[in-house]
Amino acid sequence: MKVAAEQLAQHLEGGLRPLYVVSGDEPLGVTEAVDAIRVAARQRGYSEREVYNVERGFNWQRLRASSQSLSLFSSLRLVEVNIPSGKPGVDGSKALQEYAGDLPPDTVTLITLPRIEKRDQGAWFKVLEDTGAMVQIWPVETEKLPAWIGRRLAAQQQQADSEALEFIANQVEGNLLAAHQEIRKLGLLYPPGRLSLEHIRDAVLNVSRFDAFQLGDAMLAGDAPRTARVLEGLKAEGVEPVALLGVIIWLLRAALKVKTAQSQGMDLTAAFGQAKIWGDRQNLMRQALGRLSLKRLQAALLKMAEIDKINKGLAQGESWLELSRLCLGLARAQPARSKSLAP
Repeated sequence: MKVAAEQLAQHLEGGLRPLYVVSGDEPLGVTEAVDAIRVAARQRGYSEREVYNVERGFNWQRLRASSQSLSLFSSLRLVEVNIPSGKPGVDGSKALQEYAGDLPPDTVTLITLPRIEKRDQGAWFKVLEDTGAMVQIWPVETEKLPAWIGRRLAAQQQQADSEALEFIANQVEGNLLAAHQEIRKLGLLYPPGRLSLEHIRDAVLNVSRFDAFQLGDAMLAGDAPRTARVLEGLKAEGVEPVALLGVIIWLLRAALKVKTAQSQGMDLTAAFGQAKIWGDRQNLMRQALGRLSLKRLQAALLKMAEIDKINKGLAQGESWLELSRLCLGLARAQPARSKSLAP
């Protein structure tokens, strides 16, 4: 059974199903859906909560044992199974199918997954989809973001014209979490009613739009135009390069560590774990590793050391210029072309 995210609240008012699956890569939407299910369960007396985070080496016998055990503290419980990778493996696939085939009584089970592409939807996913309520969270398309913002404002009894909604959408650059924060802020700053563009400009622009991680992520993704925009935004906001160096150096060191481990034959997943690279940043790092050679990463770290000396007055130069050149150079870097063999 599929439940649209927009219809989840109405669905929950009609009662709870024993199994829910929330799947998607949009953090705000996933968080809101999961929270809504938790609140509905708590309101109906599901006061005991068990949480299983499926990471590498997870013992699926724990879930099997949970399905066969009775609640220790109350008659109703909520069991949460978080699978960040979206890949339960052979044992996990079997365990999930067995669990869904014989759901424990007096229990609501909530399984959280990233977005699972059609080609990766194995038998286990089909069983979950057929047995439970499947809530798939999709990103809001750029052209639909102003309308999405308008609905969120209406929910807190505020309205704005199309120009103002477009302004907010442009400022948050498609980031729903950022849009959510701006909307909440408008609710705190202004009373219910119509908001003028001036009100919104004052509220939205009175906050830093960019940070060092946004710069690093754009650089890793090879998105040179966005890297340039973030650099310009940070400079315009008066951010000093010294505030950015720590994050950029950390990302470059992690990339170098993974690249070195990879060149020595280490499995990429294990290398990510060793370098403490988790979640969505793994995908960005994969893109960067495909473009940046070991030699280039080493040279970038040496350059960062030079920029640090400039900041400390130990070397000549303009730190913003050097940092911009480095970040844009890394963003624009392309994989080295392999030389063809002469016939």
